[in-house]
Parts: sequence; structure tokens; C-alpha cells
Amino acid sequence: MSAWLPTAPCTPEACVEAPGRIAAVPRAVLRLTVVLLLLLAGIALTPFGARIPASLVRRWCRWIVRAAGVRVRITGAAAPTGGLLLVANHISWLDIPLLAAVRPARMLAKTEVRRWPVAGAVAARGGTLFIDRDRLRALPDTVARIAGALRDGAAVAAFPEGSTWCGRARGTFRRAVFQAALDAGVPVQPVRIGYRLSGGGATTVPAYVGEDTLLASLWRVATARGLIAEVEVQDPLPPDGSPDRRTLARAAQPPDTTAPAWTHTVLVA
Repeated sequence: MSAWLPTAPCTPEACVEAPGRIAAVPRAVLRLTVVLLLLLAGIALTPFGARIPASLVRRWCRWIVRAAGVRVRITGAAAPTGGLLLVANHISWLDIPLLAAVRPARMLAKTEVRRWPVAGAVAARGGTLFIDRDRLRALPDTVARIAGALRDGAAVAAFPEGSTWCGRARGTFRRAVFQAALDAGVPVQPVRIGYRLSGGGATTVPAYVGEDTLLASLWRVATARGLIAEVEVQDPLPPDGSPDRRTLARAAQPPDTTAPAWTHTVLVA
């Protein structure tokens, strides 16, 4: 266990449900093929970097989630421009394109993500800031690099729980990344992510936890029917509204409830 990015106790055996209604295998294969093609297109376009409109990047991210067979609902106001720290709870690999659909940003990710097939290459070429979770002494340098990116006007996206949780249980937001926002004097944008089945309640099917493999999680999502990802963009927290990183982390932490009340939907993809 890392000293500052702990591992969640959630496991596939204890926490992850099997898909209730299963899509036919050919449909699931088609879904994964389209996801792969979209990721490859992203790799091909990364050299163009900042010349790609943010609206197109957000649309591409929604396409990835939608191609996997998951409907997307985003509520709340648009994220502000300029330097911004986006933070969200972490359940699934789907959270990454969902957060980028709110606002394209440099992701903060563990070094293991760099080794993911295809997606790791997209992350590395897209400016992801990688964290070595086993080197506590590297923490001040990581915070400084995040603060530097924020001062330059970039958006940085992070999952402060430090690991994926099943969605029914969740972790406490770690404070280190919030220090970067305070140092840079930029707002924090809390985003809350949840998954449910069409016509039903919250589900753990998309969760990617414990010793689960990426391939197993991809297949579970692709074979599920009626999955909906719900993203709530909350009000940004101003940089001068919290005296320290502990208070800021607590303010950004999602409320203690297992079933969010989604309101004023502004986008359905």
C-alpha cells in the first residue's frame, strides 16, 4: 500500500455485479472494436495537440463511452476556462473519458497506466502527469509540477481517492493534489460520477477494482445492456475560499449518499 495513494479494499469477487442483461457476443465485439478504433484515432491526432478544438475532444471522449454501449448524462454548468483542478470520485476506466468530456485536461495517473495497451499510449502522448505511488519522496516534486501546469492555464484532472472504488463504497479524498491548486491560486472543480442500469438503481458493473484486469472490465461493460453513466458537475470552489488543503479536500468530497439525485440534465449522448 502506498503511503499517500492507498489501495481500495473493493474486489471484483466481493463488489462487482455481473451484467443483468447481456448483449450478444457479436455486438460486444463490435463495441470494443469501435472503442479501439477511436483510441487509435486519438493516438494519430495527438501530434496536433492544442490545435484540436476542445469541443471536438469532449465529443471524442463521449463517443468512446457511447461506443462501449454506455449512455452518458452530464448535469450542471460548464467548467470554467483557465487554470483549473478537476477532481472526481473514481470507479472505472470509463471515468477518464467522462472527466475529459467535462473539460479536456492533463490527467494525473499512476505510472501503471502507462503500461495499459493502447490507452497507455494515448495517455502518455496526451500530456498525462504520471505518479510513482511507491515513492513518497517524489510527492513534493509531483505537487510542484501540477502547480506549474495550473499556473500556465492548463486544466489538470485527478482522482483524489487514490484508487478505484466500486461506487457503493468510496475513499476519502487525499489532500496533496489540493495543495497544488492552492499554490497555483486556481479553482477546484468537483465532479461526481455514478453508474446505473436503465430502469434500475446504481450498479457496480463498470467498476474496475482490485485484481480485476482491464480486459475483463472492458468485456463486462461491452456485454452489459442499459448502462448509464451520470456525471454531475458541481459548483467550482474558489482558490481563496479554503484556508488549507484539508478544508479544500473536504469541500470537494462527494456527500455521503449511495444514490445521487440527478437533476437538470443538460446533455444526453
